[in-house]
Amino acid sequence: MLIYKKINPIRIVSFDLDDTLYNNHPIIKTAIQAQLNYLNELTLWQQQPANFWSHCRDTVASQHPEIIDDVTAWRQHTLRFALQKIGYSAQDVEHHATQAYQAFAEARSQIIVNEPVLSLLNRLKQQYKVIAITNGNVDVERFNLKGIFDLVLMAGRDGKAKPHADLFNQAAQHFNASLNSILHVGDSLDTDVQGANNAGCMSVWLDNQTINYQYKGLAHITITDVLALEMIL
Repeated sequence: MLIYKKINPIRIVSFDLDDTLYNNHPIIKTAIQAQLNYLNELTLWQQQPANFWSHCRDTVASQHPEIIDDVTAWRQHTLRFALQKIGYSAQDVEHHATQAYQAFAEARSQIIVNEPVLSLLNRLKQQYKVIAITNGNVDVERFNLKGIFDLVLMAGRDGKAKPHADLFNQAAQHFNASLNSILHVGDSLDTDVQGANNAGCMSVWLDNQTINYQYKGLAHITITDVLALEMIL
């Protein structure tokens, strides 16, 4: 654990979810494949080029830029757009979009958080409010993080995505707490650390990804294993 800035008294410990509390890479890969497996059963979809999905996704983003903070809505909207574009009726569009998304969501929730991480979260709950602030669309009620968090805030559903301050502000308001009493833990410098810093919260960077980030600001604390948070207990 490397400490770069003064740590204020902590009232709330906030966690990003994907790639912070579990390895999300194989999970999202499987979920995307589950959606594709469903779509590839459709004759009209089989006739589309390999880049058809990404083209539709980019088109939806350009036509509806307000939607990109909500990755669930963005995916669902793209499914409907794509299916309509290749000629399905309105009824079939709705049916296949729903089924394809359900295939994705079911696979997306096949997560098992390791017992040491669950134990850490439960010990933190004895001293702090423990919450989740995520830009993703995973439903914690569908796997073994169910019941862990005192609050779950999701981009899109609850406000603009990190690094915007929306979700941090809502957390502070929900608990009638000051922003500088929130310690946010996440793997992304660009979203988690920048977002927490911008909001006036304390930030912990979990340096566990081989990614070149744009943000050059410092986290208050840097760790390489989330279990290192035991040191604040």
